[in-house]
Amino acid sequence: MGKYKVGIVSLGCDKNRVDSEIMLGKFKSDYEITNNPKMADIIIVNTCGFIEKAKQESIDTILEMAEYKNKYNCKLLIATGCLTQRYGKELEELMPEIDIMLGVNDYDRIDKIISNFAAEHKKVIQLNYSDKTINEGERIITTDKETAYIRISEGCDNFCTYCIIPKIRGKFRSRDMESVLKEAKALAQNGVKELILIGQDTSKYGVDLYGEKKLSVLMNELSKIEGLQWIRLMYCYPEEIDEALVKEIASNNKICKYIDLPIQHISNKILKLMGRKTTKEDILGKIDLLRKEIPNVIIRTSLIVGFPGETEEDFKELKDFLKEYKLDKVGVFSYSQEEGTPAAKMDNQLDEETKKQREEELMLVQQKVSYDINKNKIGKVYDVIVEGVKGDHYYGRNFEMAPEIDGNVYFKSSDKLAKGDIIKVEITKTLEYDLMGVVYNESCK
Repeated sequence: MGKYKVGIVSLGCDKNRVDSEIMLGKFKSDYEITNNPKMADIIIVNTCGFIEKAKQESIDTILEMAEYKNKYNCKLLIATGCLTQRYGKELEELMPEIDIMLGVNDYDRIDKIISNFAAEHKKVIQLNYSDKTINEGERIITTDKETAYIRISEGCDNFCTYCIIPKIRGKFRSRDMESVLKEAKALAQNGVKELILIGQDTSKYGVDLYGEKKLSVLMNELSKIEGLQWIRLMYCYPEEIDEALVKEIASNNKICKYIDLPIQHISNKILKLMGRKTTKEDILGKIDLLRKEIPNVIIRTSLIVGFPGETEEDFKELKDFLKEYKLDKVGVFSYSQEEGTPAAKMDNQLDEETKKQREEELMLVQQKVSYDINKNKIGKVYDVIVEGVKGDHYYGRNFEMAPEIDGNVYFKSSDKLAKGDIIKVEITKTLEYDLMGVVYNESCK
């Protein structure tokens, strides 16, 4: 099967993307890789099973790819990831179109499993799981070459009542620092300039291996790697932020003054029902600390509305928090009642209409906050990493923007620029989430 083409459809989060890139790395030598599933002889769907919308998207995608067996070149359909790990037995019965089904820990043998299937033509269902290992290996980067994600931990010990991830991905475990640094150096040597640190919970990095949190040490070591210019931190729980981490972000020029804090709510009652290990007072204290010690820090968060028992008073408290604290980047999600979680069995479940209404209302609040924040950026100059061209404008991101979720900077330039260039842009106009400007040296002419 060495001449066959392999295509992968990666769904869900950036942790899933890393898994997909590791899988592609397995095919680098003996297979041809295509980003067009219509051309692929082997199609892999790396699924997400986190919330209902993601599950439905995964199922729809598998069914769509199954049709490629009749319409195009597909001879072998593989499903992997969180949905298969969570619902493998059900999918085996409901979706006979799947030839090979793997869980979240079986990627290291995917090339051998395919070879065995080619020889024996027997369906493979392999959903083994270990919460002691972490998927690692040579990757084929699917982001723009100047940006890459790097997983520093796997699993989660928080057991929030709404979340199924610990049951899918297992207990929290850190990658050893040497492994992370080795991979980061290889990425930098291949042209990566922006490194984004991810895990289900990055803030606890090192506790299991070294007996104490080592995230600040890891970030310092990463900043010493030649070629890396931006280091971005995601999924950092507020209750685990310590003084060492704050100081490292504040003092290290390579670390983006940007931090992702998954808060989810601000009402103490709802936080307790969610099983969060923090309080409103602690969250507000951490936000104040970050803003005091890291001038102009960008804080991103995610919020859940419509959690069981959320009253109008709780929701108003959340709205007032956004209006007062004016967080820079906010994602809002309606609560999804996920089977197998404690929250799914709670009383006072809210109807979908109420959840959707609150989601839209909160996003309108944040839209105004974001626009007001952006208006104050007119005349400021930012380093921007170039990502492409749309019409007569280049577009890219500054340190305030993570890929795909935080907007873009659009700007004009009389010079021809290449993807991955980092140039200075003066902001001349703002929108709710995007910025517009001109290359700085041209604005001075």
